[in-house]
Parts: sequence; C-alpha cells; structure tokens
Amino acid sequence: MLEFQNVFFQYAQEEQVMMENFNFSVDNGDFISIIGKSGCGKSTIFRLINGLESPQKGQILIDGKPIQQIKQYSAFMPQKDLLFPWNTIEKNICLPMELQKVPKKEQQKKCYEVLKEIGLLEYANKYPRELSGGMKQRISFARTLLAGAEMLLLDEPFSALDYLTRVDMQEWLLQQWLHFHKTILFITHDVEEAIFLSKFVFIIKDSPFCCMEKIQVPLQYPRKREDLKKVDIVELKEQLIKKLRQ
Repeated sequence: MLEFQNVFFQYAQEEQVMMENFNFSVDNGDFISIIGKSGCGKSTIFRLINGLESPQKGQILIDGKPIQQIKQYSAFMPQKDLLFPWNTIEKNICLPMELQKVPKKEQQKKCYEVLKEIGLLEYANKYPRELSGGMKQRISFARTLLAGAEMLLLDEPFSALDYLTRVDMQEWLLQQWLHFHKTILFITHDVEEAIFLSKFVFIIKDSPFCCMEKIQVPLQYPRKREDLKKVDIVELKEQLIKKLRQ
C-alpha cells in the first residue's frame, strides 16, 4: 500500500542528512509501529507521507501511484486530541466531512454510527471539557476515521495518558483496527506498547538511515495483556531495548 523508494531528505536548517536512499514499505491492512530515539526521524516519515515535507530525491507511492497524484489517502492523529473546545463532540467529529463538503444529513449519520461503534453516542452533544482524557482520544480517533482515508498515521496518541487509561486505549485501539480494517502506522517510544499493538515493529538505528530493521511480533490477533508475559515476548522486548541503546 505504501512505499518509499530511494528517498533522500534533509531539513534546510540542518547540516546532517536524515534519510539517504531510504526504502520502506507497508502492506494493506497492516498495523506497524516505528520506534527509535528522539529526533531520529520518526515524525518526519509521517510528514513526508502527508506531503507536509517533500523529499529532495526519490518518491513515495500509495498503491503504486505518487502521492502527489492522490487525495485523502492518509489521516493523521497527533499526541494531543486537538478538539475545538467551543464545538460539541458531534461538530468536532464532523469537521473532516464538512471540509470535504459532505451533505449535513450524511455527516450526522456517519457521526452517530462511529460514536455508537466507539461507545460514546450519548456524548454527541457534550463539549470536550466534559470528557476524560481517554474519551477525548477516542473522539480524536473517530474524527481521524471519518477523514475517509484507508491509512491512519498515529503519532504517540496515548503518551499523555495515565498508565491505566493508556492500557485501556491500547486494547480499545486493537478492537477498532480489527473492526475497521484500516492500515495503521503508529509511532511510540514505548517498546511494550509497540509489541502489544503491532504486526511488525520497525526500528530506526542509524543516522542518516537508509532503511529500518523490520521485526515481526510472534503473536496472533486478538491479543491479551497476559501475552506480554510469554518468554519469547519478554525476550523480544529486551532485544528491542538493546537495539535502541546501540
């Protein structure tokens, strides 16, 4: 679904190249996580996919077509929920559809359908200040879904949540992925989170980097929190931490 081909990228204000002949691909429907040290280029990959930055060389393809020729191929969910406090939850969720000039009745129908699916239908007329942190992130995810893209880019969406809420959100996110069949790229600093969620974990180790090490997580879906205690998973966690420290 997604492919980077020999991408070269360097920020204008930086002396050092970030990516050099970078190659990377993701299959349709996969859930992958990208891990690496702060500043290594994880978020830059998302900016390149979104078209917020352009590579100096190489190309980025979606289903074999350059991203410059495609619209609405990806949707982005950042660390903060970015909900407008003066809008109701319904209006916040409908914003992507409003920008796409979707008819009002269809907006409301889709909004209520997704709110029902994520278990927050009764909050349609509430305001963000009336919701917990976990609820806000669920609403933010719902809004990302209704952007109409098949690929979702989630940049540390649970990093600001307390531990128990974060655990709940990880389990909830897996349920949504299995239900909606989207392709998800997930950035995290949490190795355990990456293992629990992902089919594959990609590691950025070099600077500049031309590739990422790809590791398959040996767990089937659906997953349980107890799976993290399995011997091979504990060993995998230690291996990933060691690779990040190298």
